[in-house]
Amino acid sequence: MASKATSIDIAYRAGVSQSTVSRALRNSPLVNLETRQRIQAIAKEMNYKVDKNASNLRTQNSHTLALLICEDPTNDDSMINPFFLSMLGSITRATAQQGYDLLVSFQQLSSDWHADYEDSNKADGIILLGYGDYMDYAHKLEKLLAQNTHFVIWGAEHNNKSVLSIGCDNHQGGVIATQHMLAQGRKHIAFLGDSSSHSPEFRDRYLGHCEALKEQQIKPNKQLQFDAISTESSGFDAANKLLDKGIEFDAIFAASDLIAIGALRALKKRGVDVPNDVAIIGYDDIPVASFANPSLTTIKQNTQLAGEILVESLLKLIRGQEVAPMLIPTNLVIRHSCGASAD
Repeated sequence: MASKATSIDIAYRAGVSQSTVSRALRNSPLVNLETRQRIQAIAKEMNYKVDKNASNLRTQNSHTLALLICEDPTNDDSMINPFFLSMLGSITRATAQQGYDLLVSFQQLSSDWHADYEDSNKADGIILLGYGDYMDYAHKLEKLLAQNTHFVIWGAEHNNKSVLSIGCDNHQGGVIATQHMLAQGRKHIAFLGDSSSHSPEFRDRYLGHCEALKEQQIKPNKQLQFDAISTESSGFDAANKLLDKGIEFDAIFAASDLIAIGALRALKKRGVDVPNDVAIIGYDDIPVASFANPSLTTIKQNTQLAGEILVESLLKLIRGQEVAPMLIPTNLVIRHSCGASAD
């Protein structure tokens, strides 16, 4: 007697992953229509039958969403980037408005946070915040896909089109920040932040920065780019390396407010006047940015809108509705660290 066809058999025939087969058989909008139809035709040809018991288990709804926040190095015991604290508030409100409960879980980057929340009926879907180095978490996202878990990530658009991402337009933010500094007469602008594929959001901010320079016929100077993660201490160290290099610069675009605040501290310690000698722009508009001395010009991400879109997108995914990655526009908040002030 011939063995029953499995989703693995269909995946082999179709030349796709098993997770893609599972999504296609559920008519998930994350698989394009042509691929869905091809996979469904192969399944029919192979007389594949969905396991009703497993299907029924998956359709049990907890009416709960899970928010997984991964640890960040911080100066206090919270281990949460202050930007994500604002996101936490907006996601909590948006979830309540949709009539859902929110399960908040704090995850260490080394932990097994890709465990299947849906199969254990803990939550109907997952929102991921603050997942760290792209290279460290990418394989865990693949695991979530293989488990057919409904999830959405906050961040840059993922290489795998099956991953639903919502984020701010980091490239646009980089352009806006650099255009403002150029308009203030700054010509030698340093960038503090990782510009590699390990940090896709920082990389997009750097690419936007470079584009704005090129628009003014200014060639980006790689010697003015210094890696930094999103902490004050990292910004402090990166700014000191910049100063020690002895290369001319009159402005700093920091990939986050925390990096910018660390850089501000380093410049003040070395007797550099901000903004007269060096202008600084950060990114995020965390609450402390307005209380820095001088107050920090920054690129604002709309955390209220972000929370609403993350929740709405995840619920659409759970319901099998059409949903697509989205980039939210940013805007410039002008304060003292880059000359003029709107405080």
